[in-house]
Amino acid sequence: MTIFCSHCHRPLQAEMSCLPRRGKQAPSAPKPFRSTKSASKARRDQINVELQALRSLLPISAREKERLSYLHTMALVCLRLRGAQLFPPGTRGTAVPRASVALLLPQQDSASPCAPPADSAPPAGPALGTELLSLLPGFLLVLSAKGKLVYISENVAQVLGLSVVELLAQGDTVFDILDGRAHEDAREKLLLAQEEPGREVTFVSEMRTSKAFRLQYGGNRAMAVHGRFTALRWLASPSAAAFLALCTPVARLPADGDASSQDDLFQSTHILDMTFTDVTESVTYHLGYRREELVGQSWYSLLHPEDADLAAAQHRAVGESLGAGAAAGTAVLRLLRRDRTWAWLRVSARREGGGHAITC
Repeated sequence: MTIFCSHCHRPLQAEMSCLPRRGKQAPSAPKPFRSTKSASKARRDQINVELQALRSLLPISAREKERLSYLHTMALVCLRLRGAQLFPPGTRGTAVPRASVALLLPQQDSASPCAPPADSAPPAGPALGTELLSLLPGFLLVLSAKGKLVYISENVAQVLGLSVVELLAQGDTVFDILDGRAHEDAREKLLLAQEEPGREVTFVSEMRTSKAFRLQYGGNRAMAVHGRFTALRWLASPSAAAFLALCTPVARLPADGDASSQDDLFQSTHILDMTFTDVTESVTYHLGYRREELVGQSWYSLLHPEDADLAAAQHRAVGESLGAGAAAGTAVLRLLRRDRTWAWLRVSARREGGGHAITC
């Protein structure tokens, strides 16, 4: 009987094979160990060099640059890149702050002889300085069409207690600095303004503040964001637009931390359907009405139409609460002044008089 090798198919004698036996195989040399530590360190060093180069290009003081972390550096660089994309440097000295001033000026008709041509460059003029910013009742905010932060004026620190860099650490969209309960309303207003460029919209939300601010005043600060989308005619894209807004505090902060100042407060009493039964005399200072003019009127007759749902929700919460002293959450509402302008008020309501009256 002939035995063939299973490997080369040659005839073999018994217990023989053309392949070397496993026991007699020479041990293979171990593969050399390659450490990745040096490569990782080289990558980190390269990233650090690039970040330091980007940091050196930022238009801030050397002291501020030294305090920037890598996260803050990237956030500030991205903000500047978005600003340069929408407001590119031109021959007329374009700057984002100068374009933001358009919000504070009356709108011009495109047919007016004073209106700029459709292909004109951004408005030129002196850059906004700290003196001019200090005269504003709030801070300037510029957003892209997707809600990305493009520009925040430096005086935001005076309003929220956070610098531009600290605010950017919260995120790169306007929704990252707003209270979560106002996200839906803000999206609706921004979409409405985007569909009708030039139409001014307003929404109110608490904005993030510094820890020191929250400890002193008991929470974040309610801000009214008032702005409109403006077409950027100097860009090639016909649909390019930016949302220019002025953010103003809803309520003035008490001087020297005196939260009990009566100049900033007035109190009103209502029956359960929110009809005025009494109001303090300080209402004249805030709304311009005399006490006799308000007694017998409905609270809802003074509300802004856009705030009626929010006021009704607060009214419902107070009505469903049990017992005297039960309070609902605060709400920021617009009330009509006697001179036909709107006043922003922070309103808190609670049940009084054995549960048969509501005090605001």
